[in-house]
Amino acid sequence: MTVRRSRLATVAVTAVTAAAAAAALFAAPGASASARPGPHGTTHPRGGAVFVQSDNTTANTVVAYHRAPDGTLSRRGVFPTGGRGGVLDGSVVDHLASQGSLAYDREAGLLYAVNAGSDTLTVFAVHGDRLERLQIVPTGGDFPVSVTFHGNRVWVLNALDGGSIQGFVRTGHRLRGIDSWHRGLGLDPAATPQFTHTPGQISFTPDGSNLVVTTKAGANSIDVFRLNRRGTPAVRPVVTTVPGAVPFGFAFDPEGRLQVTEAGPNAVETFVLHRDGTLTSLGQVLTGQAATCWIVATDHKLYASNAGSATLSGYRVRRDGTLAALGNTATDPGTVDAAVSSDGRNLYVQTGAQGHVNEFRVNRDGSLTRIGSVTVPGAVGGEGIAAD
Repeated sequence: MTVRRSRLATVAVTAVTAAAAAAALFAAPGASASARPGPHGTTHPRGGAVFVQSDNTTANTVVAYHRAPDGTLSRRGVFPTGGRGGVLDGSVVDHLASQGSLAYDREAGLLYAVNAGSDTLTVFAVHGDRLERLQIVPTGGDFPVSVTFHGNRVWVLNALDGGSIQGFVRTGHRLRGIDSWHRGLGLDPAATPQFTHTPGQISFTPDGSNLVVTTKAGANSIDVFRLNRRGTPAVRPVVTTVPGAVPFGFAFDPEGRLQVTEAGPNAVETFVLHRDGTLTSLGQVLTGQAATCWIVATDHKLYASNAGSATLSGYRVRRDGTLAALGNTATDPGTVDAAVSSDGRNLYVQTGAQGHVNEFRVNRDGSLTRIGSVTVPGAVGGEGIAAD
């Protein structure tokens, strides 16, 4: 068992006013209802939806797809976010170099999309496989790349100018930025290339008590911000340093363990997150692939995206938290962010070289069977995908 040492980061707290922009309504043509998620393994008689962000630098969009009962996708509409996408220096197939730039709150019926080139966040209402734009708010920082939610709280990760996080409270379908919930990450704003030296992801822990942020090569660390009962984050995070690992994306398994992709050694490392914010490593598994950066979890199965190898590496999480390899599955070039349908039957992965989304069936043994592919308009290099 490997134990990583944790320290308290000395990052400054910056108060930023995140005033809400004027709401912009977007009329969606005839809403198409989808069946509610059923238990894992059951069939959705009317399918569901998959949402994909283009990150187009002229006009960012979210493209909505209907998911048929067999898992295949058909395009339903292209919905402008009202903002612009962005491109980090040095990026090729993944212009945001992040995980989680699109987040779907199924319970609230809302979809959140970052606009990296406009420093804003767009809030959509979800009507089956149609979207209605409700609000655009500033993110209190430069180049937002990842968004997360828990209950009525929403947080955004800004990648540039040293990195920062900003929190919001949701009332109904509208967000209000909380000035005192802004935290700087203290990264070097001049570090290059931006692609590898900016933070990678922000996410709540499953119980909503902590925020987790990865910094990639900017600090080679995993930062944990403890939240008090009012939702206010600690002034300084507990920082676990993983030298040379370049921690990028992460997901939580059913036991709440943190499964982190590490682009340095091209590996997946499993951590236990303790009450005090420290992390204990349960081990690291090398994928043997190139540019292992993204990961998605479904039940006790994990799938890591390898952008440089155009593959997905599958793993089963054992009871003790260690990982058993399920093999690699080929994708189109530039394997990036991925999402799993709410019933766990299908996996969808963005491939940024040509702006495709590859469609897979998740078999009982964890293997993947390709069932199709769609081309997302204007989405070469785009990131951000969410599934119902």
